[in-house]
Amino acid sequence: MFLADFDYELPEELIAQHPSEERDAARMLVLDRAGRTWHDSRFAELPSDIQAGDCVVVNNTRVFPARLVGKREPSGGRVELFLIREREPLVWEALARPARRLQPGAQISFGDGRLRAQVIELLEDGRRAVRFECAGSFEDALEEFGQTPLPPYIKREGESFDEDRERYQTVYARERGAIAAPTAGLHFTPRVINELTARGAHLIEITLHVGYGTFEPVRVEDLSAHSVAPEQYEISEAAAQAINEARAHGRRIIAIGTTTTRALEAAVDDQGRIRDGRSMAQLTITPGYKFRVVDALLTNFHLPRSSLLVLVAAFAGRDLVMAAYSHAVKSRYRFYSYGDCMLII
Repeated sequence: MFLADFDYELPEELIAQHPSEERDAARMLVLDRAGRTWHDSRFAELPSDIQAGDCVVVNNTRVFPARLVGKREPSGGRVELFLIREREPLVWEALARPARRLQPGAQISFGDGRLRAQVIELLEDGRRAVRFECAGSFEDALEEFGQTPLPPYIKREGESFDEDRERYQTVYARERGAIAAPTAGLHFTPRVINELTARGAHLIEITLHVGYGTFEPVRVEDLSAHSVAPEQYEISEAAAQAINEARAHGRRIIAIGTTTTRALEAAVDDQGRIRDGRSMAQLTITPGYKFRVVDALLTNFHLPRSSLLVLVAAFAGRDLVMAAYSHAVKSRYRFYSYGDCMLII
């Protein structure tokens, strides 16, 4: 298939700029793969779609303040770094703006100067390798000087981003290391979780640290040539055992988000069992992929021509997914990170 097969028109006003007032107030489009039908619902009604014994698998990664705004020295020009991968302690790959002004040797300071960086290498696509210097803990410096790494399509000129420190995290976020939120999980509340467990479902936590690969633009037209960058994941022994037992008894594995899906499908062995431990998800899922673990998927609405939309189409079928997206646009669903969601069963 080709990337153009996953394009669609989206009015700009349907891109959610703020989270909903209540996390579980999002609309939810329920897509039935077998019947090739869908119906409109609400995320608050998710427990009614869950059966006793189902394993609801969530990604408990926690977003860190990966966006840094500072000034180039000695000119004082504004500089923005978006940290995307740690190479070694205090050395990071970062997306840089304005990249053309940040050549090797360029010096950047943040805040009151207690955090500083030097560009040490030019990389592809406007990226830079930078080495940091700070007084004290680098993680503490990020917490003080860094900002929530919201996607570029969230534009709030002159507005505060304070609410995002909490709302751009899931309520079960624990393991620090993501540069973007696993957005399908943003809808969960303690009430919904309690209702799921009351119905006999099992909430299972795994970790995949969302990296640049999740949202990196697809730069090839032929999807057979596309590769999603590796991302680190970890599945505990208890989580693997619970998932394997559920599958052995014919119970459903419901993945909350594409990142959870990628981790689960990367962790399955030749015997069809989930392996525990820490590894790198190097899997690129495109139409034709045979899913071995995931039976149902909760996901937000994704950008046109993105690897995430391609993954969803691989799970539910390209024609059905694109028709459902057309319905969502016509029905004025809210799109992207702070938007509404789709349950695919």
